[in-house]
Amino acid sequence: MKNPNMIGDRHAVNMRDRTTHLPRSVLLKRLWKYLGRQRMLIIVAILLSITSSVLSLYGPKLSGIAINAIDLKSGSVDLDTVIHCVWLMAVCYLFSAGLTYFLNFVMIRLSRRVSKQMRHDIFENMSRLPVRFFDSYQTGDLISIITYDVDTVNQSLSTDLIQILNSIVTVIVSMFMMLSIAPKLVLIFLVMIPITFFVTKWITGIVRPLFRNRSAKLGKLNGFVEEMLSGQKTIRAYGREDVVQEAFDEKNQDAVNAYIKAEANGSISGPVINSINNISLALVCIFGSLLFLAGQIGLGDLSSFVQYSRKFSGPINEFANIISELQSAFAASERVFFLIDAEPETADSLDAEVLTNVYGDVQLDHVDFSYTPEKQIIKDFSMHAKPGSLTAIVGPTGAGKTTIINLLMRFYDVDSGAILIDGKDIRSVTRDSLRKAYTMVLQDTWLFHGTIYENIAYGKPDATLEDVIRVCKAAHIHGYISRLPDGYNTVLTDNGTSISKGQKQLLTIARAMLLDAQMLILDEATSNVDTRTEQKIQAAMRKLMEGKTCFVIAHRLSTIRSADNILVMRDGNIVEQGSHDALMSANGFYKKLYQSQFDVIT
Repeated sequence: MKNPNMIGDRHAVNMRDRTTHLPRSVLLKRLWKYLGRQRMLIIVAILLSITSSVLSLYGPKLSGIAINAIDLKSGSVDLDTVIHCVWLMAVCYLFSAGLTYFLNFVMIRLSRRVSKQMRHDIFENMSRLPVRFFDSYQTGDLISIITYDVDTVNQSLSTDLIQILNSIVTVIVSMFMMLSIAPKLVLIFLVMIPITFFVTKWITGIVRPLFRNRSAKLGKLNGFVEEMLSGQKTIRAYGREDVVQEAFDEKNQDAVNAYIKAEANGSISGPVINSINNISLALVCIFGSLLFLAGQIGLGDLSSFVQYSRKFSGPINEFANIISELQSAFAASERVFFLIDAEPETADSLDAEVLTNVYGDVQLDHVDFSYTPEKQIIKDFSMHAKPGSLTAIVGPTGAGKTTIINLLMRFYDVDSGAILIDGKDIRSVTRDSLRKAYTMVLQDTWLFHGTIYENIAYGKPDATLEDVIRVCKAAHIHGYISRLPDGYNTVLTDNGTSISKGQKQLLTIARAMLLDAQMLILDEATSNVDTRTEQKIQAAMRKLMEGKTCFVIAHRLSTIRSADNILVMRDGNIVEQGSHDALMSANGFYKKLYQSQFDVIT
């Protein structure tokens, strides 16, 4: 539950602000754990990669044999040998291409399975995270991790991993073949390989932070877009379209700049490594020609060596080209593992008991609480709600009203003091049983994609249609539902955007009425209904919740005039409490609130 009282005291931060920068060795080890679950696919991919690479690498050897079949002195040609080599080359290359196709298919399947598992792990952990976490990060940034960053990681697995597998096989086989043809020429690569390694390492150190920043900027842009799209009506009502557009353009430009900077620096590696490889090839040609003239190597063997040298250098160049993609994948995986590793809600103590047979006696005993150390929200707060009573909590914005609900539901734990239900400290009972003891109707209505019946029966899946109709009649929404073509089977989409806010609020109230919880929380529950409907709902709620402990948090004081006890909060403290009539007679802060709201002139 988002906490409106924290506005101004907290800021939704971008994931970059708190993401831990993990070493590449740690990231690779963790990624390998995901890959390790698909051992059979990995084994198949390795076999396909080795076979495909070996077949394609046999071609240069055959071409060398074919060239050697030509007698340079006499000009005669052994056609049988040449034709035989050509056919074998064609067969090898065709089979290599077919195996490469199947290898791509296997790797795509592997990466999709890893992607599925990653998203499962992320969402599973997010379902256990405390409310504090979601109060601290932009929703769009979290969505960006689940979608963009996971796809970035797995795109690298499906493409770059294939290249790496092929490159390893190609380098090993090419080196073996070159050693068998002309060991002296291999000395050239013993010099050039270390140069390539150090250049690659240097470029990697430069581009990795740039790709990390690129992912962060994109997440920030997504968070801004999600926030602005959800507030379109307010933006238009206040004529802030131009301001929002300017802010979007600024964040969009930041994302573009970060992307360009990362890609531009990442693409440097390809040309640099390619230049080193070209120098290697030039040296091979020069010294190879000298060996040929000295009669130490045949023309066909020299041709084969040159081809193998290109095969050997090619993977190194390809690896340099995918450095930028790998750095992007590393940056994305850091954000993915940040969500997977985020600390879940503190586990219940081993001796925590299940809260049963709830009477609804609620006490807050000298409670202190703060969202951030800089500002204390609740100071030495005490209250007592007797079973079956209706307690209303009122006060100006930021007084700490919704914070109390966060504490009652144990979305947050108190800094000091205690909250008791039926004499039991809520920290000594399981969270699940504690929260099931309450029924909540929040200010922000939440409806999911499904039928009206499914939405109302959300907290009680075994509810019959008759049960749902009963509570809908009590909430004065049955008539509206009956007029719909599909009635209770009407499908609500996109959080019920096809119906009014008031109707959405009535549906959530009906959903709350259906539960058998002993305690009820209404957080601005009637803020979106008209006065007449509000009065009917209040009467129905009092009747259906008779004997249950109710907490009502509202700015509209007309909704709580009949409350058994009204707590008036100001700056985190209870400054007054009592019935409506008693508080009005006291001529205190409550009366000022009441008069300012209803413009009563005394």
